[in-house]
Amino acid sequence: MNIAANNGVWSGSWVAERLGVELVGDDGLTALLGLALRRNPRRAHLLVSNVLGKHVPQSPSVVYGHGFALGRRVRDLLGEREARQAVVLGYAETATGLGHSVADGIGLAPYLHSTRRPVAGVTPAGGFEESHSHATSHLLLPEDPALLSGEGPLVLVDDEFSTGNTVLNTIRDLHTRYPRKRYVVVALVDMRSSADAGRLTDFAREIDARVDLVAAASGTVKLPEGVLEKGQELVARYEERAATGASSSAGASGLVAQFPAPLPGVALGADYQSPYPGARGTARSAPTGPHPDDNRTNHRSHLTRVALHWPHGLPDGGRHGFTPAHRRRLEAALPLMAARVAEALPPGARRVLTLGFEELMYTPLRIARELEALVAAEVRYSTTTRSPVLAVDDPGYAIRSRLVFPAHDNPADGPGERYAYNVAGAGFDAVVLFVDSAGDTPELHAPGGLLDRLGAHAPHVLLAAVPSYVPALPEESPAMLPEPLRGPAFSSYPAEDVGWLLQDLSDVTLEAPTEEREEAIQSGGAHYAESLPVEYQPSEQYQALFHAALETSAARIAQAVGVVTETVMAERSPRPVLVSLARAGTPVGVLMRRWAQFRYGVDLPHYAVSIVRGRGIDANALRWLAAHHDPRDVVFVDGWTGKGAITRELADAVAEFETRTGVSGFDPEIAVLADPGSCVRTYGTREDFLIPSACLNSTVSGLISRTVLRADLVGPDDFHGAKYYRELAGADVSVAFLDAVAARFAEVTEAVDAAVKELAVADRTPTWEGWAAVERISEEYGIHDVNLVKPGVGETTRVLLRRVPWKILARAGAGADLDHVRLLAEQRGVPVEEVGELPYTCVGLIHPKYTRGATGADGRAVNV
Repeated sequence: MNIAANNGVWSGSWVAERLGVELVGDDGLTALLGLALRRNPRRAHLLVSNVLGKHVPQSPSVVYGHGFALGRRVRDLLGEREARQAVVLGYAETATGLGHSVADGIGLAPYLHSTRRPVAGVTPAGGFEESHSHATSHLLLPEDPALLSGEGPLVLVDDEFSTGNTVLNTIRDLHTRYPRKRYVVVALVDMRSSADAGRLTDFAREIDARVDLVAAASGTVKLPEGVLEKGQELVARYEERAATGASSSAGASGLVAQFPAPLPGVALGADYQSPYPGARGTARSAPTGPHPDDNRTNHRSHLTRVALHWPHGLPDGGRHGFTPAHRRRLEAALPLMAARVAEALPPGARRVLTLGFEELMYTPLRIARELEALVAAEVRYSTTTRSPVLAVDDPGYAIRSRLVFPAHDNPADGPGERYAYNVAGAGFDAVVLFVDSAGDTPELHAPGGLLDRLGAHAPHVLLAAVPSYVPALPEESPAMLPEPLRGPAFSSYPAEDVGWLLQDLSDVTLEAPTEEREEAIQSGGAHYAESLPVEYQPSEQYQALFHAALETSAARIAQAVGVVTETVMAERSPRPVLVSLARAGTPVGVLMRRWAQFRYGVDLPHYAVSIVRGRGIDANALRWLAAHHDPRDVVFVDGWTGKGAITRELADAVAEFETRTGVSGFDPEIAVLADPGSCVRTYGTREDFLIPSACLNSTVSGLISRTVLRADLVGPDDFHGAKYYRELAGADVSVAFLDAVAARFAEVTEAVDAAVKELAVADRTPTWEGWAAVERISEEYGIHDVNLVKPGVGETTRVLLRRVPWKILARAGAGADLDHVRLLAEQRGVPVEEVGELPYTCVGLIHPKYTRGATGADGRAVNV
């Protein structure tokens, strides 16, 4: 094997010698890659690309040329027709520029890269996890929702293809949403082990699609036994040495004094430059406190801002999609932008670094490549990064120095350290820093910020800011909605259990006497969601019934929770976004979230939204969800079905929302704990049994009221409202209910697995038998309004707690499940009529055409 060397030294030799790591493969492999170390529980070594333009400053022509050449190979592989139908997808942050360059090489394909920066108002088209990374969550945020939905090939670009997990997980996720027949995986290096080599073929067979791999070089890393522990010990030792100042004797500005010597042009071209020379072999990190040379001339006085005159409306990269038309606009503007940078450079500059900013790789690369042709100086290109890597100042190590500085773009995951490698002490006369406008913040300019750090290592720093491209929201889109309400400020649930997409109306008097509400509702004078019933305060006897019911039914509920959660994760989404219908669905949503934690260790997002019969679901809540999650991952959750009115209401509301907004992907099928009405396909059980959370109101639902929708309180751009009954905290059993059910999870696991297997092959087509029964009862009892017939234990309980009940129909022989119903009926003077043929355990009848005192002698409806 040829060893690319500087004075005979390969930039991976330091790691190889100490850990026994060996790079085996194509002749040009070691010219492409060096090695470094990082603190990582899965892999101690890091492959450092010499041609990616991330960690190692490199000629921009070399960086761009490698990506472009890979794109040409993909175009030859696909042919002209399929190349025109292709879409290129790159990975944040490392491969965003490489993916762009591959798309340029194909020449006909639009480009999108994943991002770790959520953008308000842009609906995610998917996302995935990168398990081995330091920052794992990726979002896909195309401006055009149809970008990923075509049938042409999808070209996925990453810097290296090692285990293949990230790429295969991405394909699997996208294939379920946007199936296609062909995928092409592109990488600078294919470093799969022999154990991983066959997975691509097996995977292609599994999804019934063709999957090709294109790489500039291939090989593998041979690791001796115990390498992980040895690498971790080595990292810890050198980090401790850096922290105690053992590496600071030369002064932070004197890390490297020489120019890098040229390496043989193995597969790289004659202008390839190696990592920096030197011979100390000490851990190297630029200090994060006051610089030891701060008494010298303040380099920040040499900061120059360069006005690029960026074309209006042109995306700064592929975060939201970059089309061939965008590419043509950029290429037309590149010469003038590069000329402005060249004019701002100091006279006589010999070495210039163009430094990109995390995901902003492509724009600085293209300008740097133009600059390289304009100036006599040696131009190099690299970018800042989130990735923490150990720096060791040795010619056989790929990361010779690092600058540490705070994040300066208000990242969604909070503040943290960022890094620039092989910049400190590299002898650059000028550094041109490119940021997008989201990164041009006070933190960038503050003492200790990136500009300050760069100023300590280069006499001239130039700053070029590119406008951050944000897709225009539709004109009718209102202003941004607030973040969800969470406990303990709103509800007694812990903050992580649920986010309420509601507005707090706790200070508004909304309660009215039950009889007064009923008369107003039935007379048409008011809608039931415009006021609230007075919260029922249970007697000691009723509370005892609740606790007894919870004790006897907790295992049955736990099993139903497990069954519905497992079904959702198997059939709807492996990482669903649970959206419960407030408020009866909310305890179920929290329990489903707890099951996922218990069984798989995953934290599923969970929100509660309002849906109102006759008014639909809260469209602003849907808009918020679409802006923060992929609608295809959203699973609506409720406690139970009765006759299926809410099921139909939700389907109609989602269809109307899609028509009005153009946002698609929400599946209106509800997942419920119990489906006695046979209205849905996703359920935990179809038995009509007592769910203890139906026995109470707010005191088992986080102390939150029913939702409210009233024009004088809820504007067109507001969430629906609700109240938080803080004063009922002494009677609150919300968390106790959850804990009692979750405590039974372990004992029902086997039963859950058996039930899920049975459901997977069962015919679960809704029969809507509940609706048919309700219509029959409505006519038989002279009600002629299905809205006044409330089937099932849960709905009957609601009638007794907050409506004016007329009578209760109970299935003959119903046992303890109806003890609380009988008690409530006795307290309110409501007759309980046993019925032989009843598809539900019980049915509650609201007094028809209610006026206070209206009752017929025969107990049937009075015509008034």
